[in-house]
Amino acid sequence: MEKRILGLDPGLAIVGFGAITLRQNQGKVQNSTVEMLDFGVIRTSADMEMSQRLCTLFDDLHTLMDELQPDLVAIEKLFFYRMANTIVVAQARGILMLVLGQRKLSYVEFAPPQIKQALTNYGKADKSEVQEAVARELDLDEIPRPDDAADALAVALTAAFQL
Repeated sequence: MEKRILGLDPGLAIVGFGAITLRQNQGKVQNSTVEMLDFGVIRTSADMEMSQRLCTLFDDLHTLMDELQPDLVAIEKLFFYRMANTIVVAQARGILMLVLGQRKLSYVEFAPPQIKQALTNYGKADKSEVQEAVARELDLDEIPRPDDAADALAVALTAAFQL
């Protein structure tokens, strides 16, 4: 069985995305393989009006879904300390959820400690440890950049480990 999993790291200025393919041999979890398909970011400029930024996210997310055609989407849950930042990211996340709803795509959500635990076996691991685990699990020569894309791949891998 093969599944395309799209990981998303929501944001307003930058949405990280990372797509992987999970191939599972029926009944043999240890023979599963994970391969990276694509990764990158969707950016919006702070110079744009909020409504335009959200429209850009909407359009670009639809394009991304057309290109990658995921079977499952994994999203990092909001986790912030500053209320102002939380509100704008929540607006961007709302656009993301709208696109998923329009496409009738299944999704799962993971909090940052769950992602860290899944990749490093330590829920308080630092960013570099998670990024190194992403490179190792996907057999990459280097850590994907920018950080938002590596984070999105970590979210996708977390979903793959749960299947």
